[in-house]
Amino acid sequence: MNKNSRRRPFRTAATGMLGMLMPVALSTTAQTSSLPPMPTNIETAVAAPAHTQPAAYRTGLAANPQAPAAGFNVANIESMAQQLTYGERVPGMAVAIVQGGRILSARGYGVTDVNNPLPVDSHTVFRLASLSKAFAGTMAGLLVNDGTLRWDSKVTDYVPGFQLTTPEATERLTVADLLSHRVGLPYNAYDRDVEANAEYYTLTQKLGSTSLKCLPGDCYAYQNVAYSLIGDVVYAASGSFYEQAVERRLFKPLGMDDASLGLAGIQASSRWARPHVRSRNGWVSLTPKPTYYRLAPAAGVNASANDMAQWLLAQTGHRPDVLPAPLLATLHASLVNTPGEMRSGWRRDRLRSAGYALGWRNFDYAGHEVVFHAGAVQGYRGLVALIPERDMGIAIMWNGESSLPSGLLPTVLDSALGLPTQRWLDVDTDFGSDSLMAEGAPSQDKRKGASSNRASASPR
Repeated sequence: MNKNSRRRPFRTAATGMLGMLMPVALSTTAQTSSLPPMPTNIETAVAAPAHTQPAAYRTGLAANPQAPAAGFNVANIESMAQQLTYGERVPGMAVAIVQGGRILSARGYGVTDVNNPLPVDSHTVFRLASLSKAFAGTMAGLLVNDGTLRWDSKVTDYVPGFQLTTPEATERLTVADLLSHRVGLPYNAYDRDVEANAEYYTLTQKLGSTSLKCLPGDCYAYQNVAYSLIGDVVYAASGSFYEQAVERRLFKPLGMDDASLGLAGIQASSRWARPHVRSRNGWVSLTPKPTYYRLAPAAGVNASANDMAQWLLAQTGHRPDVLPAPLLATLHASLVNTPGEMRSGWRRDRLRSAGYALGWRNFDYAGHEVVFHAGAVQGYRGLVALIPERDMGIAIMWNGESSLPSGLLPTVLDSALGLPTQRWLDVDTDFGSDSLMAEGAPSQDKRKGASSNRASASPR
């Protein structure tokens, strides 16, 4: 253990929690190293050594990236985005596209609120939901780059009160396991409790009495509560609250001037897009739910199209002063197979393989690497994709509870890669794990053997 791994009191990652919490011996059951047989619905780690850890520095980003394929036309993409706000398909959208270190487009479309219809522009803030996970992985990566944290650091070295059901599992869990959803818990453990307004710290205690499906590092199952433990690790390693660290190390140096964390952050924005759900009479504007904001690393970030353009430039390697290329290569490299992500819509038709990295998904998209994540929470949807071989990034956000505009992403990918045109627009797409909707939770929850401590399921 290095000098920065000294044990410090457990500190919650929830926005606005300023008081020091005393370490608590979390309750456990079945203190034995035995585990039940791994069910077929759990996705196992990549073949290679078990309990794979990321290399501290992988090789750099794609060398000699190509320009987008002939026929790639930003004006056409902007026109399609605008049309998606017509006919009440979705109230408002924001799209950012970067390529070769340049911002090709960062624009808004439609309105922020059907009840008070101000136009969405490049500085209108949207809730990012699970797109926030890439910020958490990147924040942890900066600490690894600093030398104050390691990918294989044990979580208990930084959060000494945390426990899983067995001592072996507790001591085995690493930072990389958290960030690649290889904790060993059932899918989306305690997301229903999040929707019921349970506090983050209470739910981390419950993890100590939750049956494991495998040892940490040996299988994949998407998490939100457990993933957010990385906020406590960041605090213990850096001495800064997670939210403060992200603002200081990412938002400010990258020029993400509209970005914020938490409910108070989005409501304090000069212009922000309200969430909308469908009713018999059309779209209904709501107040954002505070629930998943309590899990800042999993779902706490808010950002505009202009912010996301800066984020894409950094993630494609054009801000090495903030994010060095070797670190980005490590963050984007798959650690565990996730074949369940290939099941529906454009993913079923285009993906040859799927995996999870460190806050990012990694896809083989018709023979081309695409680094990806989606996000969905009540009234908001978002998609981000990087195409390393084309030095390109795309971010799409909208403020209506509809997955229909998600077809814009594969439309852009196909155009940039020169793939045959497909009709992706207006095709309903399953957001899968990346949905934070407990009233319509990820479709993985329908898998055989799903645990009762997760949300009820319906397709998205």
